[in-house]
Amino acid sequence: MNQVELKRWAKTLAQETGRPAYLLIADLIAEDVESGRLQARDRLPTLRDLAAAVNINYTTAARAYSEAKRRGLIESHPGSGSYVKGKPVSLGPVAGGYEMTMNLMIEPAIPTLVESIRDSAIAVLAQQDIYALLRYQSFGGSQHDKEAALLWLDRRLRHASLEQTLICPGIHSTLVGLLSLLAPKGKAIAVESLVYPGIKAIAAQLGLTLHALERDMYGPLPHAFEEACKSGKIAAFYINPTIANPTAATIPYKRRENLADIALRYSIPIIEDDAYTMLCTDDITPFAELAPELTYYITGTAKCFGPGLRSAFLHAPSKRQAQRAAGAMRALSVMSSPLTDALVSAWILDGTADAMLKAIRNEGNARLKLAEQHLGRTLITGANGAFHLWLKLPKASNWNPSELAVELRSQGVSAVASAVFSTDNNPPDGLRLCYGGPISRGNWEQSLQQVADIIEQPAFLSSNAH
Repeated sequence: MNQVELKRWAKTLAQETGRPAYLLIADLIAEDVESGRLQARDRLPTLRDLAAAVNINYTTAARAYSEAKRRGLIESHPGSGSYVKGKPVSLGPVAGGYEMTMNLMIEPAIPTLVESIRDSAIAVLAQQDIYALLRYQSFGGSQHDKEAALLWLDRRLRHASLEQTLICPGIHSTLVGLLSLLAPKGKAIAVESLVYPGIKAIAAQLGLTLHALERDMYGPLPHAFEEACKSGKIAAFYINPTIANPTAATIPYKRRENLADIALRYSIPIIEDDAYTMLCTDDITPFAELAPELTYYITGTAKCFGPGLRSAFLHAPSKRQAQRAAGAMRALSVMSSPLTDALVSAWILDGTADAMLKAIRNEGNARLKLAEQHLGRTLITGANGAFHLWLKLPKASNWNPSELAVELRSQGVSAVASAVFSTDNNPPDGLRLCYGGPISRGNWEQSLQQVADIIEQPAFLSSNAH
């Protein structure tokens, strides 16, 4: 909490003389939580600092925090201070201002692979009619590009159809189009309580509501999803089921089956964001196989070739739904880039995509083993082939996740606190670590040692070191 906010509190207390100061401070905390000025896991001033800043005595400050705690607004931990809990789970509108911190894929430093990608790209430019690649195209991709997309989709979908497939300019823009299509005013999108922050940003931009579903280590709980469906307010169910961002969890088959069954019984469309699925070598059954008549299945190339290649493949529940989705997305982005589509198709057809995937998986596996060695398997949740993991802060740690993430980022470690991913404003004590991007395996091992050292160090010692 910054000094500007404390000055505003002090001014309000000076003007409002008809209400006890401790109740007024609790009201101000509630107001700031509701407006978004205070976010879940934000640290509040100590009692002495609060008393000095707003010109009250220590006892009144203690009563104020006790009242805020009674209302469920804050929580306190001996030795580490008081923190905002955030809003309770509700079907209320989503506020704006969400952080869009990116999860960068591993960039394999294999000269022969880099040369192969370059040669393939040059061949595309040399062999294609360059002007044809610079013209407007019909939304959804050419016949040739869709056929290449089907080869990619066939790794997960056994019955993918050309007429139900669209090539789109990236997964994120595809999600924008689908949410604008599927979420009428007054309805909500069901999501996990920890979710890809892009969904939060899209919902805020479109003025949509997110309904947070309670989750466990396997994903959203079926009973929570069914209760939400019973309310009649759910327009669609968004799920990132394989190597999820941020938790790196993959929903097991039985849980997928239970969730798909609920969606079928209540006729709830499923938006299956399978961005990371190609990194996984396990036998995966997507929701699109369990509930094909309801599922909009999306995968893409950003996590296999890099975010600079904005290409995604959408498989809609039917030909008609594909046409409706194409109309919604055409209004938003006109078309995907024909040049990008040509590159992606070439890399799928000539084996370059497979070589890249194999290299990313191998390096991801090696980096995950290093994380297990330095941090221990009990503290992390990771996945073979991935380039992010979930770090659970030990119970003995007095670190606040947001403050720890800031500390780690100041030392060059790609860390994001749980509050960024939280949809129920009650984030757990954890954060996401990303080990992709241009860093080497050696850089990652150095980062791991920094993380291990810092989480064992009391937060106040680290802050004093600055």
